[in-house]
Amino acid sequence: MTLSMLDISIILSYLLSTIFIGLILKKRAERSKKDYMLGGNSLPWYMLGLSNASGMFDISGTMWLVTLLFVYGLKSAWVPWLWPVFNQIFLMVFLSMWLRRSNVSTGAEWINTRFGNERGADLSHSVIVIFAILLGLGYLAYGFIGVGKFVEIFLPWEVISPYVFFDLPPEYVPHFYGVILSCFAIFYSLLGGMMSIVWADVIQFILMAASSIIVGVIAMNALDVSPGLLVPDGWLTPFFGSGVAIDWSNVMPQVNERIASDNFGIFQVFFMMMVFKGLLVSMAGPAPTYDMQKILSARSPREAALMSGSVSLILMPLRYFMIAGFGVLAVLNFDKLDLIVAGKIDFEQILPSAINEFVPNGVLGLLLAGLLAAFVSTFAGTLNATQAYLVNDVYLKHVNPDASARSISRMNWVAGIVMVSVSIVMGFFAGDVNNVVQWIVSGLYGSYVAANVLKWYWWRFNGAGFFWGMVGGLIPALTFRYIFDGVFDLYTFPLMLAISLIGCVAGTLLTKPVDEEVLKQFYRQVKPWGFWGPIKNKVLADDPSFVANANFKRDMFNVVVGVVWQTSLVILPIYIVLQQPTAIAITASIAAVTSVVLKLTWFDRLPKKGEE
Repeated sequence: MTLSMLDISIILSYLLSTIFIGLILKKRAERSKKDYMLGGNSLPWYMLGLSNASGMFDISGTMWLVTLLFVYGLKSAWVPWLWPVFNQIFLMVFLSMWLRRSNVSTGAEWINTRFGNERGADLSHSVIVIFAILLGLGYLAYGFIGVGKFVEIFLPWEVISPYVFFDLPPEYVPHFYGVILSCFAIFYSLLGGMMSIVWADVIQFILMAASSIIVGVIAMNALDVSPGLLVPDGWLTPFFGSGVAIDWSNVMPQVNERIASDNFGIFQVFFMMMVFKGLLVSMAGPAPTYDMQKILSARSPREAALMSGSVSLILMPLRYFMIAGFGVLAVLNFDKLDLIVAGKIDFEQILPSAINEFVPNGVLGLLLAGLLAAFVSTFAGTLNATQAYLVNDVYLKHVNPDASARSISRMNWVAGIVMVSVSIVMGFFAGDVNNVVQWIVSGLYGSYVAANVLKWYWWRFNGAGFFWGMVGGLIPALTFRYIFDGVFDLYTFPLMLAISLIGCVAGTLLTKPVDEEVLKQFYRQVKPWGFWGPIKNKVLADDPSFVANANFKRDMFNVVVGVVWQTSLVILPIYIVLQQPTAIAITASIAAVTSVVLKLTWFDRLPKKGEE
């Protein structure tokens, strides 16, 4: 299917609207650093939540999830726990409030509120800035080349070439499209900062919501007229035994090759490792990306919690309604899909191939505009977060602490253009961007977990421990892929964690504690629970009226209920598309019951205005 004039008009209208938003909000963003980076802490929680959900509705992730659903059916609901998707529940229940109470602009700046200004804190600050910049570059490069390859399917070079004055080798066509779309993201992000990103995300969410509903309904109609869904036993249930229990031998034998290549092994072990790693990653809090910046942009700790809670409610039902729609269409019409790449079946082509095959004109433009908006949203959000580290934690901290608002605005432009330029170069020279990014992200996240768990919950932990924990995790994380060739990264995580933990503990105990006044101020302001007994006693001695955080048991209960709630929001739209009335009733009941419980034990217990 080729793009009609209606489709092209819809896409161009979206892209032009992003420029308009940037121009409208330019003066607002230039007023101060806080206005640019955090929207002046004036945006309501529901807009930030919608923006955050929109940023997570990315092209590459959606392609991956559609492939998982096609291959594993309902069991695919568990695989995103690799990231882990349930970290939003930990943020919702307590971590977003803790983070927002710090009143900082970036995660690196937060380091000084926890460790003070001693040498260990300076080292920690430096390593988290490096972490954030590398992570940002990786995500920008990945998105740049990924969106180019996606657009190329619908807008082949032979359609564009008559209207340009140069020619390109086929391998660089995706890069050309990537540069064009990156320029739109740069424009409104650099002009309007966080405020323009959030408003553009509102438009993107409207596009994606409409597209998701239309795709799901198309799939349901197709299922109505089909003789039945030809899938293997176990595909229609999320439950599993020791193995994945999905055998495509009698339906589409080639799918079994994909299952073997995923290397999940014994699924019970894989699942337990996901939960183990996921709990630690979630307890560590958000990585220094756009998710953290949205939390810091909230108007208050209460609104930060509401924002994180709204992400699952906004994102999961609509996204999985679309994913289920494309998965069902692919199963019903597998023989019509063009999945051959370099002579082999590439199951990750299911999404673009299904769009090309089944989505009608007009709706195609709406859907493509939405998916392009998802790229632009994620790209702009990542760029904004990374700029914040370069400007706030490098330029203002080490180069020009007394910079004027005009100088800060100019530096934001320079930092943004440099970051995007470097990521584009990475995109051009990386042979396999996805593999490179997975390598970077795996290494960086391996170094992140131990140090960032201990910083919240152990009073004795200091800046030196944080630094050596990060380094002690980063080195093995970047080398284990070569030492344990062919071993799934998840299975080397315990050893990586142990080495990082040794660095944390040794670095802490071999150096002096953080200054007592810094720790007391942090404990009074952030109010964490955990192993803070000595500091708690000293704070109470200074101020007997201080009320310590005694919510550990309630928070853990709400985390468990919240994870069940979030999972039901993933599974319910899939069953709706599949038209399974009994499963719909059971899953909807679970979603309703957990919603009521969270209303009573979480929402009603959030601090009111003035109590934060």
